[in-house]
Amino acid sequence: MKKIRKSTLITISIALVIGLGLGWLIFGGSRQQDGTHEHNQTAESEDGTVWTCAMHPQIRQDKPGKCPICGMDLTPLGETTFTAGDEHTFRMTAAAAALADVQTTVVRAGREGAKEIVLTGKIEADERRIYEIPAHFHGRLEKLYVNFTGEYVSRGEVLASVYSPDLITAQQELFETLPYKESNPAMYKAARNKLKNWKIADSEINQIEQSGEVKTELLIRAHHAGVVSKRNVAVGDHFSMGDILFEVVDLSHLWVMFDAYEQHVSWIEVGDQVEFTVASLPGKSFKARLTFIDPFIDSQTRVAKVRAEVSNSGRRLKPEMFVRGTIRAETGSAAGKDLLIPESAVLWTGKRSLVYVKKPGFEQPVFEYREVELGPLTGDHFVVKKGLSAGEEVVTNGTFSIDAAAQLSGKASMMNPEGGAAPSMPGMKMDDKSGQHGKTEDLKTQVPGAFRNQLDQVIGAYLRLKDGLVAGDEKAAARYNDELLSALDKVNGDLLKGQAKTFWAEKKNLLTEHTQSGKKAQDIEAQRRHFISLTQPLIEIAQAFGPGSQKLYVDYCPMANNKQGAFWLSESKEIQNPFMPPEMSSCGEVKQEILANK
Repeated sequence: MKKIRKSTLITISIALVIGLGLGWLIFGGSRQQDGTHEHNQTAESEDGTVWTCAMHPQIRQDKPGKCPICGMDLTPLGETTFTAGDEHTFRMTAAAAALADVQTTVVRAGREGAKEIVLTGKIEADERRIYEIPAHFHGRLEKLYVNFTGEYVSRGEVLASVYSPDLITAQQELFETLPYKESNPAMYKAARNKLKNWKIADSEINQIEQSGEVKTELLIRAHHAGVVSKRNVAVGDHFSMGDILFEVVDLSHLWVMFDAYEQHVSWIEVGDQVEFTVASLPGKSFKARLTFIDPFIDSQTRVAKVRAEVSNSGRRLKPEMFVRGTIRAETGSAAGKDLLIPESAVLWTGKRSLVYVKKPGFEQPVFEYREVELGPLTGDHFVVKKGLSAGEEVVTNGTFSIDAAAQLSGKASMMNPEGGAAPSMPGMKMDDKSGQHGKTEDLKTQVPGAFRNQLDQVIGAYLRLKDGLVAGDEKAAARYNDELLSALDKVNGDLLKGQAKTFWAEKKNLLTEHTQSGKKAQDIEAQRRHFISLTQPLIEIAQAFGPGSQKLYVDYCPMANNKQGAFWLSESKEIQNPFMPPEMSSCGEVKQEILANK
């Protein structure tokens, strides 16, 4: 019995040793790999490929999959580190490019057709049809025939009767010259012209001559047809020569005054047709021709006044009505040789515009980071002034993924034009190369309280727009776009000085451009796309000037924008995603907190 137990024990011991050895061989490496994942060390597959997340580079896995933090597709790190010439060029394998859904478009020369420019403004009276009726003598108003403003009067209609010693004297002088009408016609005409110069009608002067009696009251008549817009006298009032008694406005023709932002002025010409609507006449549109473009840009609103003239038959249009107009401006050069690229190809950093160019002649895709100079936006294409040639291929889908891969590889990228370590999100670094912006803290000290209060209104309108997109409410989003434009218009950039003023002017142009694009969007998805571009300059403004009276959170969702990722600002730490349907509104994470100003 003892021998059996001893042999059994020996057998069990041997089996245990073998089992422990096999377990260490099988599971030890696995635990080591798990530990490697937990401590963010590199894990490699058999072929040496490391898979990582573009937004969370601490993640390292030995096989493709999803990022455990954000759910974004992992990118093969080893396949994006090949240097092909310089720090601006790198290679991806065909598999990696397919995973990022990289698509390209050939740069072409041509014309995109027409650019639709949306303008806002209001109806105004034609300044050339505003008529003042002054007093040509001293006197006293005896009776009013027009008792209120807004009353329509015809040409020659009586407005009031007046008493004036000067008129009595002038009539007596006329009577004294009547006997000499034939013998001394010059003296007679001088006396008669004295009354005519006081705007007394010929018919009334003839009546005075025929009656032979001095009239103690004479009539003031309207010299033009129109609406009485001002009545400056009441019964019994005394007036002096030169006093304005009435103002009459002819509303048969009106001016339509539009605000054109400076980036749109170059597309607008005198003679262009504008089609506009007014809120009080739903379903009705009007057409007019531009007759004047203000040669000056307003220093505060950054707009130029653009004027159209319209016939107002039936007087349905009224001064001070708000209007919304559209101009379809021809784009491109007359020869049609402007270079055009899709809007989706461009990455913005505020001051710089970037694209990725696919280089020809390589077995696997090679992309070059390149800065370009852009002209106006024409429809959904940009005119390229500098940096590209016809026939080159630019990336139009997957640009964010390529840029993120470039950042991870230490290559030149959107926020790191010289390469090297990169920040984790766009908008987090000032463009020190420009020499204009200075340090963030320096700019904060240059912002007065009055400007900060106005900026708070801009941020508030932006947050309401975000909430409208979270709710998927297309009409609310359009309304909040209008509110944001109004808030931007009211910001007085002249309150700033030096670098802060330059920085604000640059960012305001971007905010205005993308907010206007959001207003023109036809559906909620298009509004969300423009919201992405709107957010970036506002993040930079909040960081540079401070968010004002409340803390802001910079949130990020890697699944938004067709899985290219998107940022947004929020007043709450709770994620409310403006790019996803309601059931996915909690998708995303807080990337940064921007503290409120004390």
